[in-house]
Amino acid sequence: MINITLPDGSVKPFENNVTPMDVAKSISEGLARNVISASYNGTTIETNTPLNVNGSLILYTWNDKEGKKAFWHSTAHVLAQALEELYPGVKLSIGPAIENGFYYDVDFGSQSISEKDFKSIEDKMLEISREKHDFIMRSVTKAEALSLYKSQNNEYKVELIENLEDGTITFCDHSTFTDLCRGGHIPNTGIIKAIKLLSVAGAYWRGDENNKQLTRVYGISFPKQKDLTEYLELLEEAKRRDHRKLGKELELFTFSTKVGQGLPLWLPKGAALRERLENFLKKAQKKAGYEMVVTPHIGQKELYVTSGHYAKYGADSFQPIHTPAEGEEFLLKPMNCPHHCEIYNNRPFSYKELPKRYAEFGTVYRYEQSGELHGLTRVRGFTQDDAHIFCTPDQLDKEFKDVIDLVLYVFGSLGFENFKAQVSLRDPETPEKYIGSDENWKKAEAAILNAAIDKGLDYVVETGEAAFYGPKLDFMVKDALGRNWQLGTIQVDYNLPERFDLTYKGSDNELHRPVMIHRAPFGSMERFVAILLEHTGGNFPLWLMPTQAIILSISEKYEKYAEKVLNLLENNEIRALADNRNETIGKKIREAEMQKVPYMIIIGENEEGENKISVRQHGGEDLGMISVDEFSKIVEKEINKTLKTFK
Repeated sequence: MINITLPDGSVKPFENNVTPMDVAKSISEGLARNVISASYNGTTIETNTPLNVNGSLILYTWNDKEGKKAFWHSTAHVLAQALEELYPGVKLSIGPAIENGFYYDVDFGSQSISEKDFKSIEDKMLEISREKHDFIMRSVTKAEALSLYKSQNNEYKVELIENLEDGTITFCDHSTFTDLCRGGHIPNTGIIKAIKLLSVAGAYWRGDENNKQLTRVYGISFPKQKDLTEYLELLEEAKRRDHRKLGKELELFTFSTKVGQGLPLWLPKGAALRERLENFLKKAQKKAGYEMVVTPHIGQKELYVTSGHYAKYGADSFQPIHTPAEGEEFLLKPMNCPHHCEIYNNRPFSYKELPKRYAEFGTVYRYEQSGELHGLTRVRGFTQDDAHIFCTPDQLDKEFKDVIDLVLYVFGSLGFENFKAQVSLRDPETPEKYIGSDENWKKAEAAILNAAIDKGLDYVVETGEAAFYGPKLDFMVKDALGRNWQLGTIQVDYNLPERFDLTYKGSDNELHRPVMIHRAPFGSMERFVAILLEHTGGNFPLWLMPTQAIILSISEKYEKYAEKVLNLLENNEIRALADNRNETIGKKIREAEMQKVPYMIIIGENEEGENKISVRQHGGEDLGMISVDEFSKIVEKEINKTLKTFK
């Protein structure tokens, strides 16, 4: 007999060589029907793997992240089989599950595929799936594995096997197909009911541009056709909401090849949007006791050597700038924190003066690879809503919780209501990735965990996701399309104060080391605006909209009244424009709709005669003829509903 611990903490005895599926059946037939993957003692296994030691078992269904991973990885095997049958002689390399779906990298030799071939490949995959082939793992010797793939002239699998230890190599079989695989599959192909191939792209073997370029086939699959239909509808909606498309339509930002890849240019409307976001946060920060500072875009290389950023980010930074002076080198700053440390070092501090909270909208630069650049979400120059708090250890808990309140205020005012906190800790298995002592790391990690618990946050712990200088609390926000984004971060740092020899005089008249909190509720202005654009579809909260109302005159003879209304709106602090062009009112409305203007104010003979305005909301709802004062109250009420008050 062996004892198996279940996720609820209960321990149950089972006969030796019981399988996860047997355990599921012992709990309920309903669970057994839905179980598609499992893990035992932290290792992913098959549902038919015999268990013969005591351990902890987790059963996964489609609703679990690990369940989806097994489902999509298994479908990648089916894709590989279909490609081998339809394109004899192809060479397979790797086929992992990814966040949404799977891919397989294939060497097609003299053959090729395009999207027009997708239907025939999908049909073949569904044919294989319907045959309900079991996925069966088996161990092989290194010699056997090499023999198989050398006979197929598959240099990719041979290279993978040569880097594996004999005794650790496994194959997965289903139907007539065999693949080198570590495991993690669904019970059989029949569970796969809906398949869609999404795209093909080039991908260098092992990501090295010196290697051969393979064809990467992307796809996704589901246990129900309904799930696939809903996913494809979401994809179409995501295309409509793409921030690059909306940014162009709304005239917010652009890029120029002459300026350089990954360096956005903010157009007047986009610059005004950024300014409003900055002013919104500055107002809250002022209430919270922050002081604004400004630091240069460059710093001496030695500054970033001291901070540790050069060692950790040097490869991803722009190359040093050499001045006419011999041996003098500067870097475009990759981070603001070293500059803020030097601001703190400007003069001595007493414990009575702490905490010091320095905030800056500071632009930083990192040399992202050109293939990784993507609109505003991945750029080479971006502005962080950065702040660094220098406090005593006794103040750390309150300061950290106050920053959590600030982040929640930002999310609430911008419509991000669905989020989870992630406590990102260091990986004790890779200490070389981090700086600082074990003692400091333990104190910093405990401070974050305690704050998350005390604030009642819904959080998960992720080991290995910490910054190199300290653990952090990241906020993972789910947008309107159900996608997760990392927005907002708070980090506890005992290490930079040591590296920069930061001190304060304590009540005992001795010098002590402050604790440093790094925080950025937006993260970066560029990425935040991109995500906000896609989350809202360009329909920003009213308080943030570049143009809140547009006045549309029926004809030129009502221009004077339009001017009067415009002045009244501006006096009520409503951002408005007047469109007096000699165009039809229908065309003006269509263009205002495309620009996502929240309110259209129609002006003609009746409106002028009654000294009122006719109001149409974005989307088509007619609010009727009302006074400017009544309209101003509607706008004020809407703004108050979305823009929270920071306490």
